[in-house]
Amino acid sequence: MIELTRIDGTTFYVNPDLIEVVEASHDTHITLVNGHKYVCTEHPRIITERIVEYRRATMATLRRIA
Repeated sequence: MIELTRIDGTTFYVNPDLIEVVEASHDTHITLVNGHKYVCTEHPRIITERIVEYRRATMATLRRIA
C-alpha cells in the first residue's frame, strides 16, 4: 500500500496494483480499476515514485524468501 494525502490533510492508503489512471489538474485524481475515485494532494510524479518504491520493497522481500 502507498500512503497519500487527502485535500483536508488526512492520509489514506491505496493498493498501487489497483490504480488504473492518475490525472493531474489542480489536485490529483486517481481512478482504480473498480471505478472508485480519490483526490489527493501529491503530484503524479510523487505517486509514481511511491509505486516504484513499493514494488522494489516487494521484490526485495520475495528475493529474501526464495
